[in-house]
Amino acid sequence: MEQAVAECMSVLGAVTDRDWEGVRAGRLEWDCRTTAVHIAEDLIAYAGQLAGREQDGYAPFELSLEEGTDNAGAVRVIGAMGALLAAAVRTTPREVRAFHPYPFRSANREGFAAMGVVEVLLHTHDIAEGLGLSYEPAPELCDFVLPRIFPHVQPGPTPWPTLLWATGRGELAGRAPVTEWRWNNNLVIGTERLTLQGVTPAAATDLSTVGDGGFEWIEGGPIEGTRVGAGLVYKQYEDGVHRPEWGMYVLVRREDGRAIGAMGFHSVPDGTGRVEIGYDLVEGARGHGYATEALRALSAWALGRQEVRTVVATVERDNVPSQNVLARAGFTQVAEDPEHLTYELRESRVG
Repeated sequence: MEQAVAECMSVLGAVTDRDWEGVRAGRLEWDCRTTAVHIAEDLIAYAGQLAGREQDGYAPFELSLEEGTDNAGAVRVIGAMGALLAAAVRTTPREVRAFHPYPFRSANREGFAAMGVVEVLLHTHDIAEGLGLSYEPAPELCDFVLPRIFPHVQPGPTPWPTLLWATGRGELAGRAPVTEWRWNNNLVIGTERLTLQGVTPAAATDLSTVGDGGFEWIEGGPIEGTRVGAGLVYKQYEDGVHRPEWGMYVLVRREDGRAIGAMGFHSVPDGTGRVEIGYDLVEGARGHGYATEALRALSAWALGRQEVRTVVATVERDNVPSQNVLARAGFTQVAEDPEHLTYELRESRVG
């Protein structure tokens, strides 16, 4: 956040003597001055959402500059609002989520940081384009936002042109132009004792190697099954077939905010409405009903979607505890082979 704002201030601060009100900002309908104020408005709005722990809508305030504020003053305000958002992100616990409408009505501190960075990058680009300036942000800034709030966008050869294409501001070889876009904060599904937190491609990359994915795990976690699943999520992202809500979720206990396992879908629902689910728990979390509780919630969410008719799970013959989890969650065994048993939960069973 701080780096993005510093780069913005450097670029815009060098041309504050120019006429910003008489020049359109790139492809926007706004002029450059209005766009600069909009950057500051977004930054303080996001800071307010996080700091106020807003849950049901935007905090009812707006930013206005004092009458007579020149362009240099507007740039100073961008810097101040960026500092406030950075402070809010830095001091907000990772479990806190605040209201943002797209697409699941909430975002955590990482999501708000990524949205703030995107606002700065894109609108600095818009202003620079309008004023005929050269601007390209540091690649690591684009690398930060793309796998966090654009999980549905296949990575391109270089991050900045990919971000511009994904937001309707540029072309990318082999891809159709983008005319409408939204960013995508991760989905969180709550149960009585858990939150099932959607894993972004950024977190999946970390989890698939030796990292914790940004979660605080109980002793022994994450286990190998979680790392393998995370690797599959990132592979789908690289291939451009990842659909965030049909990926992996980390199971986090409400009582202490610690991760205890993972659950997720192998892929998007097929043409017949079938989707396969899998899960694992760290050993220290087993025997407390967490897997059953999470499976009921995630299966119910899936069956509530129009494209799903059946949730399927396959378990090894000798994995009796997992078979018991499926039975308690309402699944019925429908098939078997020498090594595996197949269970299903159908649409009519929900409710």
